[in-house]
Amino acid sequence: MKIKMMHGAGGEAMDELIKEYILKTITLKECGEVSLDALDDGASIDLEKDKLIFTIDGHTVKPVFFPGGDIGRLAVSGTVNDLAVMGAQPLALASSLIIEDGFEGEKLKKILESMDITSREVPVPIITGDTKVVEDRIGVFVITAGIGRVERIVRDSGALKGDAILINGGIGEHGFAIMSVREGIDFETPLKSDVAPIWSIVKEVALEIGWENIHAMKDPTRGGLSEALNEIAQKSKVGVEIWEEKVPVKEGVKAASEMLGISPFDMANEGKVVMFVNPEYAEDALKAMRRNPLGKDAAIIGTAKDEYIGKVVVETEIGGKRFLERPMGDPVPRVC
Repeated sequence: MKIKMMHGAGGEAMDELIKEYILKTITLKECGEVSLDALDDGASIDLEKDKLIFTIDGHTVKPVFFPGGDIGRLAVSGTVNDLAVMGAQPLALASSLIIEDGFEGEKLKKILESMDITSREVPVPIITGDTKVVEDRIGVFVITAGIGRVERIVRDSGALKGDAILINGGIGEHGFAIMSVREGIDFETPLKSDVAPIWSIVKEVALEIGWENIHAMKDPTRGGLSEALNEIAQKSKVGVEIWEEKVPVKEGVKAASEMLGISPFDMANEGKVVMFVNPEYAEDALKAMRRNPLGKDAAIIGTAKDEYIGKVVVETEIGGKRFLERPMGDPVPRVC
């Protein structure tokens, strides 16, 4: 098999690459409750008195500066969010920079300032790193690793039948913002990435309803909400029903979706969390989300069911139903 761009863009193609090459080749891959085989947002390290979550992510967004953020904010947010959706309070980050020969120093400084500002929002320190300069025309890549402490691990395989499904705001904003800049498309309503660290909103919901009532979480990045929901449905062995009219979508995203023929369900998000919670606490979780600036547009968008196990069904605004399939890959490559 030749490795193509789609193999790094989330969805079924990336799933195939990971399962056929990485999981079949790496044999020593477990040191806690959650191992590499789980293909969760991170893995656990079980110590005598603590459980830690460890994660790593490579960021290759093009362009490196975009409406609402840049690769620096994206790198810190992405790693913090992978920890957060497993229930881990971020403790420390590491960063590796791979920089193109000739890259402008002022641009690099802006990226580093953005990383610093974003890490202070959480807060989480960046405590170690590495820097390489290469001849290839890559611009800059930022690789970040993070470690966090967890009281109760939240798995993307933990959703239960009857769970209420929440999201903290509009979908598709990051992907369409990147596309608008990259392709030089002007929309009547300016598009802005939602990139942000979501630990604060996850923590506030947990404080409100208890970690035991948050059954599964995912940050819907590459492949968007479609990919995140399908992963949870398949791993948790539940059916997922989403109510289309309840899913928050900003007007600018709707316009871009209609113009380009790309569903906002398939576009990347970088400041969103999808939560499956005990239905008895759904309204409390929603109130907690809405108290946070990152959750003012939060909504309950669906439920987990004992029908169509492993599948996601969307109930349309006119009352019909359709399957929401996993995308082969993100419609916009190098989006995060």
